[in-house]
Amino acid sequence: MTERAIYLDPPPYDWRSRKIQVRPSRWYATVQLDRDGHADVVRRQGIDPELPADYSEAVDAARSVAIDRIWYDGSSDSFSWGNGPGWVTLFVPFRQVEAAVKALQVAELDHDYEMLRAIADRLALPVDDWLAPGERELVRGVDFDPPPRVFLRFLRRKAKEQGVRLNGRATAGSVWVRPTLSPVEKVLRNGLPEKYPGWVDRWSGHVEPDDAPIRPWVGGRDQELSNGATPVEFRDVAAPNCNRCPCGMSLRDLEDDDNRHAAQHTAWAFGIRVPKNLEWHGDLALVTSQSPISWRRLASRVGRIPQREEQYDFNSWTHLGEPEATSDNLRAYLLKADGHVIGYLAANDTSEHVSWDLIEGSPYGDKDATLRPRIILIWVADVYRRQGVGVLLVQALADEFGCKVADVSWSTPVSDAGRRLARRVSPRAIWLS
Repeated sequence: MTERAIYLDPPPYDWRSRKIQVRPSRWYATVQLDRDGHADVVRRQGIDPELPADYSEAVDAARSVAIDRIWYDGSSDSFSWGNGPGWVTLFVPFRQVEAAVKALQVAELDHDYEMLRAIADRLALPVDDWLAPGERELVRGVDFDPPPRVFLRFLRRKAKEQGVRLNGRATAGSVWVRPTLSPVEKVLRNGLPEKYPGWVDRWSGHVEPDDAPIRPWVGGRDQELSNGATPVEFRDVAAPNCNRCPCGMSLRDLEDDDNRHAAQHTAWAFGIRVPKNLEWHGDLALVTSQSPISWRRLASRVGRIPQREEQYDFNSWTHLGEPEATSDNLRAYLLKADGHVIGYLAANDTSEHVSWDLIEGSPYGDKDATLRPRIILIWVADVYRRQGVGVLLVQALADEFGCKVADVSWSTPVSDAGRRLARRVSPRAIWLS
């Protein structure tokens, strides 16, 4: 499936023309009605461009069940969309693309929303039945279609939305579930009825019938060890609150379904795994702005780790276009160990420097116009810090340029970690640029 646009207004087409755009992704297609220019024209005429309530409700219903269906099929993507009158967005499985295009066309031009409601009915999943109380086995091909582990992941997501404990386990061809409601969730819903309108407790007090299926025991903990247990009590205390992880990500991102924090933290701690398509013949690779794009992309990936850790505005490596020489000889040194890039030094050459004795608050010394290599940024994976990796990178820069380590220049400002490294390689003074 390729991208395409279907215009709803007659030609000639311009920025005011309403059109439906179809953009395929890996698991689904985005079908979006662009009515932004049309809404602007209507607004100028003094008419409210907001969508009718029935229109919005039909779109919301179709979008909600379609996203559930996409997750059910195996996708773990996150979805976002706007609620203004300029854009109407649906995410649908590929087999529903044509129906979604037609439904949006009829809704926009004829104010008929039955096709949107039909999509919602057609894609709706029996989530309430799957999360009904009681121990039972859901069989693939009978109760559900995706692989059991994919289906179990989807059920866990839906159970979490309802505050339900799933107690699920995937087998070769089925999924065992025993949905229950925790005492904490029950108290929350009973105490905040305005936040949970229409909530019905189907789980508390459920008694298994005598002929209920028995889940096969596969080892591990007994499932009944919490029977009759006393609920845990909670107390309000002044717990420490640290919003930022040392890797640079927000601690709130730990709950992200796309695991962005986990990926960043792993790379920050161990380095970037070396791509399989790169032939790495030594421990240290020198990447320039004229290197193959795979090497320059790797340098950019590594550069993003210290960018996030230190909250820099820009990546220290940005040369991702056509190979080209730079006037300042920009380059990056990538150090490999244990199959990962664990060290990174970005450098260029410059002839504007001042001397500094590394004492906080002391004035700079004389200016110098000698061409020197300058450290733009240096980074080492957390596990390998304080093991001489930084010294090795600085020495490699000096050796490649053909100068002493003390002649290397450092870009300002110099961080605390950078100052400690500078004192180690050049105790008396360094050059700044």
